[in-house]
Amino acid sequence: MSFGRPPGQLTFNPTPPERGSFPLDHDGECQPVMKDYLACLKKVRGNNDPECRMIAKAYLKCRMDHNLMARDSFQNLGFQDEKDKADTSSEK
Repeated sequence: MSFGRPPGQLTFNPTPPERGSFPLDHDGECQPVMKDYLACLKKVRGNNDPECRMIAKAYLKCRMDHNLMARDSFQNLGFQDEKDKADTSSEK
């Protein structure tokens, strides 16, 4: 028995998060897209540039295509379709 621990067997079964954690790209399948994204961020000094967002979308697509993350719609990942962008800009 350890000091300060309540008597009895304590078990803890961790569960992975639903989002925010996914396997590393050990084979480097999406590394070229990742490098393009990082270069874009450096070029625009961290601003939320549309060009960088499209590269980020390509990176997520690459990860989904190589089973490095669960498939999900881009809308759920924070990306609107080009059609949706045109609809919202015409409403303003």
